[in-house]
Amino acid sequence: MCGIVGYVGFRDCTDVLMDALSKLEYRGYDSAGIAVFENDEIKVAKSKGRLADLAEKMKKEGKPAGHSGIGHTRWATHGEPSDINSHPHSGERVTIVHNGIIENYKALKEFLVKEGCCFKSDTDTEVVAQLLDYYYDGDPIATISCVTKELEGSYALGVIFADFPDTVFAIRRESPLIVGIGDKESFIASDVTAILRYTKNYYLLEHDEIAVLSRYSTSIYDLHYHKLNKELKTADWDISAAEKGGYEHFMLKEIFEQPEAVKTTITPRITDGLPDLRECGITMEKLASFKNIFVVACGTAMHAGVVGRYVIEKLARIPVNVEIASEFRYREPIVSEGDLVIIISQSGETADSLAALRLAKSLGAETLAIVNAKGSSIAREADMLIYTHAGPEIAVASTKAYMVQIAVMYLFAFELALAKGMTDEAECRRLTGLLLKTPDIIQDVLKNKKETQYIASGLISADSLLYIGRGLDYALSMEGSLKLKEISYIHSESYAAGELKHGTISLISDGTPVIAVATQSNLFDKTISNIKEVKARGAKVILVCRDSYVPDKDVADYKFGLPDDIEDLLMPMAAVVPLQLIAYYTSVLRGNDVDKPRNLAKSVTVE
Repeated sequence: MCGIVGYVGFRDCTDVLMDALSKLEYRGYDSAGIAVFENDEIKVAKSKGRLADLAEKMKKEGKPAGHSGIGHTRWATHGEPSDINSHPHSGERVTIVHNGIIENYKALKEFLVKEGCCFKSDTDTEVVAQLLDYYYDGDPIATISCVTKELEGSYALGVIFADFPDTVFAIRRESPLIVGIGDKESFIASDVTAILRYTKNYYLLEHDEIAVLSRYSTSIYDLHYHKLNKELKTADWDISAAEKGGYEHFMLKEIFEQPEAVKTTITPRITDGLPDLRECGITMEKLASFKNIFVVACGTAMHAGVVGRYVIEKLARIPVNVEIASEFRYREPIVSEGDLVIIISQSGETADSLAALRLAKSLGAETLAIVNAKGSSIAREADMLIYTHAGPEIAVASTKAYMVQIAVMYLFAFELALAKGMTDEAECRRLTGLLLKTPDIIQDVLKNKKETQYIASGLISADSLLYIGRGLDYALSMEGSLKLKEISYIHSESYAAGELKHGTISLISDGTPVIAVATQSNLFDKTISNIKEVKARGAKVILVCRDSYVPDKDVADYKFGLPDDIEDLLMPMAAVVPLQLIAYYTSVLRGNDVDKPRNLAKSVTVE
């Protein structure tokens, strides 16, 4: 949510800021703005809408010209999307951009109003700008340090002071921020993808660290003005990984990147044909000690956890609870020593998941993070860490991140079952070998994308859809339904097929689309019976099943076939692909902005 960039160097600052912000559009936003030093004066340009709206506005009103400044894409929290509420926000001498939420902004605003400050916007961000201005005594670092001690909540701030041209200041607490280091230029950004065109070298800002950027030097201080020596990191992503590469949308590109992403994620974690997670801090002895497992996540990551639950419980015979992070953190969960809490997050900065991680640690549980973003808060704070190697995922609707998350859950489940003595080396090696073959299987399924285009063409006028399945197929239905509603804006629900008669079947009428997933052999006949029930009531059924099954007319109107030689346990790796493609093509045919669906953000860093 929200994106921050900042630049000091020799290039046209406005061009750099706009380009960097375009790489952060995936985070979700409803307005954008920049502030640039032009002849030692701060010039601000901002607009409701997309970056294209801001660019058009600058064509008409003039583009700020200079070599240093800050930029922002805003996802509205306080105050409606508007030009006035857009960032940057300014006091008399200070201009800032902000990601996060200031929880005590009302009390601070009341204080400032009493002191004679006038506010133009409805945002919590302007309160920070005015507070900085109120305390400013000519020393930017001392002022920032003073003000942040009064702020409650999460924030990443990019700050410029009118009397310090060609200098950008930054500080973070909870919300992510990095400092990029180039040749005679420096950057700040919410994500390294924003600056890959210019540099791969960066510092990770820790909580309450203040960065001071100038053209020829960059320094980082703590709140006590002590200069810090930081480790310079290098991004292992290439700029091409954050570009479309000939695909119409990032989402389609990322769906087709899944075979390689799975291969890159699992291959280094296999030794002598067996899972080997020692590099992640996970030993056989530690695995054998766990009594209960909790998987805590949000959205798509939570659905990956549901797949993991089925696999872990089947193989390792250890109880697994899958929890929505925003519920887990507030319900006084019964977690204690000897338990393992797995936090799954693509960004590693999801606010509720990070809070759940800290809660789990305070209760004495061991924590394992499964994340894609190196150096993220969840990655740094977990006891054990498995990085997924999906590369940058730009589309808001997650696809390849989900795929590598479930791949990791399989590896973890295999090794856990071995550690618990619930399987032997021969069976564990067999399962691991099957997992290694899944990238090729996914590649084969992708060859049938035209079938999903045809299915999508029949869904574009639907008002509502239902996804059904049992067992692992139900877990898949949850993810398929979420993908469709996220980007097509069609109302969609997933339901356990066996529960239809307990209420949901009342929603079925003539022409109601139902996407049924039936890949699990032990549940197949039961699922087919449920499908017949909705078909008898007029549903239009799309069936995702194995190639060898030929449905009668009383079962399905259309079938998407999957290879027969996939083991039931690993079927989610293949079966999710048509569900992703159906969602994608339905959205395309409805004329939606596939990569940036309305009201959604890629990285949810606030509650």
